[in-house]
Amino acid sequence: MAERAVNEYFEVTLEKARKSGLRLLQLDVLEQRNAVVGTQHDFAQAVNDYIEQKLRGE
Repeated sequence: MAERAVNEYFEVTLEKARKSGLRLLQLDVLEQRNAVVGTQHDFAQAVNDYIEQKLRGE
């Protein structure tokens, strides 16, 4: 679901606003990741990794 949400955001957002929006989302994900442990931490890290891939254009 997280990948789909990031992809949908990417598709509907103007190209020049995509990276800044993804960076803002990433900051929230990192804050959440740092506040939890276990599978929740792993999930937040996976979401962060996917955002990084999108930012690199992969």
